[in-house]
Amino acid sequence: MGLIGCGIQRSLTPAMQEEEARQHGLRLHYQLIDLDAAQASPQDLPTLIEAARVMGYHGLNITYPCKQLVIPLLDELSEEAAAIGAVNTVVFKEGRLIGHNTDASGWTLGFVNGLPDADLSRVVLLGAGGAGAAIAHAVLRLGAQHLVVVDQDPSRATELAQGLQALYGADRASSHADVAVAMAGASGLIHATPTGSDKLPGLPLPEALLRPEMWVSEIVYFPLDTALLKAARAKGCRTVDGGGMAVGQAVGAFDLVMGRQADAQRMREHFLQLIRLRSDA
Repeated sequence: MGLIGCGIQRSLTPAMQEEEARQHGLRLHYQLIDLDAAQASPQDLPTLIEAARVMGYHGLNITYPCKQLVIPLLDELSEEAAAIGAVNTVVFKEGRLIGHNTDASGWTLGFVNGLPDADLSRVVLLGAGGAGAAIAHAVLRLGAQHLVVVDQDPSRATELAQGLQALYGADRASSHADVAVAMAGASGLIHATPTGSDKLPGLPLPEALLRPEMWVSEIVYFPLDTALLKAARAKGCRTVDGGGMAVGQAVGAFDLVMGRQADAQRMREHFLQLIRLRSDA
């Protein structure tokens, strides 16, 4: 297997997948295919996908910024990936490349475990890329009454909101270019951009927009305790870190590629162990 994306040298996915395979009596080699490290770009994606096929890969995980760019290169999409418009897992099967998306189910698993009674009356989603699109579908399926999408590219936020309206109803989703306006009266915030990661440190929005009665869901997990989560907790917000989604999407990808059911609790414990080892290093 492999992972294609930018700035992924610190990813824990290889270790998680290889260890879970070992628990099933399988030997798995998981390769990082880092566009930054290779001085490559998303334009090289067709070559990389073909190379993986020629080398006999069983599957690939796809991450930022390739989750939407990979779609034209595939032979087939699962219903989930087609609805979301983004792919994070490619399964190689009988010469065909099949795109799947485990981000939505992965985020849901982490969110429900971390904030089972969260108020979903008005949710703001910051980030309309591949991960954001998947989470948008997931939170609406959980029963969010209204979702406001905000992105640094307003047209991308508008496009996602319009797609959500077509599927879930015109009153269930909207977009806004001004994050301050979008956050007014929000019951919760989902952050789905790379801001706050080791590579892009900082806050994705002004700290003053956070309120104690809100909850905050983060997808960044390097570091696990991001600047956003620290600021949110300091304001009194309930939070859930990005580790839940990281493990959840890995569980789904393992099931799809390996044809075996991963042990979610075991993978979560291994993930936390890896985080502790990384922190102590």
